[in-house]
Amino acid sequence: MSRTALILQHGDWGPPGVLAEWCAARKIAFEVHHAQSRAPLPELNGQAFVASLGSPHNPDEEHIDQVAAEVAFIGEAVRRDVPVLGLCFGGQMLAKVLGGTIERAPAPELGWHAVETVDPAVVPAGPWLQWHFDAFTLPPGAEQLAVSDAGVQAFAYGRHLGVQFHPESTIEIVRQWAQADRERLQALGIDDGEALLERGRRHAGEARAAAFELFDAFWERAR
Repeated sequence: MSRTALILQHGDWGPPGVLAEWCAARKIAFEVHHAQSRAPLPELNGQAFVASLGSPHNPDEEHIDQVAAEVAFIGEAVRRDVPVLGLCFGGQMLAKVLGGTIERAPAPELGWHAVETVDPAVVPAGPWLQWHFDAFTLPPGAEQLAVSDAGVQAFAYGRHLGVQFHPESTIEIVRQWAQADRERLQALGIDDGEALLERGRRHAGEARAAAFELFDAFWERAR
């Protein structure tokens, strides 16, 4: 039985970042699977946890083979009670398999945003890096942990945790998304997406510390 964590990465621009740093600091072995590739997903065999990171897709795009495969995989992880940590797309994915819905956010959350949290020791208020255009509803039976004007920001379900923001990401990682989304941002009247990130540069150190707190709380629940 494996006690290695499995991290599902979606594209070269979405590395595990701070999550990988946390795993190393907590001496948790992990492997990264590039879920956008056509390589089959690893077998579920008692992983310490499965983490699903951000993606340019949303979980309802099951006409994309890799998305459909991950929906089935995360659903099976939940059925087997392998702890799932869902971050942005991964949080939407976890919500979906638990019976929540994915919908267009009333307004995209781009850059640094604080959240209203039920328990700052479990989900710190931030500000957190955000970069999403979709949102999810709270799955039936889940415990809502944080919200914002855009919707649910964090929830727990048993040993599983889903969040809408990006605790794993850094300004340097998200800068690439801002560059790739330049036309999309201009349609929203945003001329400089990178400036949204730099405005919160002072939050970077605190965000990393807050991410460690969030991952620690998840790990305590998962064990």
